[in-house]
Amino acid sequence: MANAHLLTDIRLDLRHHELRPVYAVATERRRVATDQRPLEVTDLRTIDGRDNLAQAVIVRLLTPRGELAPLAHPDYGSRLHELIGRQNTETTRNLVKLHILESLAAEPRIEEVVELAVTPAQGTRERVNVSLQVRPVGETAVVVIGPFTLELT
Repeated sequence: MANAHLLTDIRLDLRHHELRPVYAVATERRRVATDQRPLEVTDLRTIDGRDNLAQAVIVRLLTPRGELAPLAHPDYGSRLHELIGRQNTETTRNLVKLHILESLAAEPRIEEVVELAVTPAQGTRERVNVSLQVRPVGETAVVVIGPFTLELT
């Protein structure tokens, strides 16, 4: 597999994104032949390669830093949660950029953040849109992540 270094994980499906994104573990149903009768089972779906990297970045950004400290990952996550309640100003948008860059610097599969744009969401003062492009280690093509919306309230 060409992208084996980008790993495989359990796939998450976005269920809805009003107010805040809600993800669920993706599953698939399949039939298994048995001696007595076919059996229908549910398996976890997986995600790998570049798609897994994109999903891993979103999960990292949505996880408050320190949340996984009891699991021996005290630096995993981001500080974006610290911006909840702040006004949607240029300073706050620059802090969003800073927290994203700081968080992605700890992701060993990312060689470089090629582009990061944080702009006010149209029609609301509580949200910002984020567009991100990263270059995985050992690759020339970028992975596009987003655009996605962060809520500041």
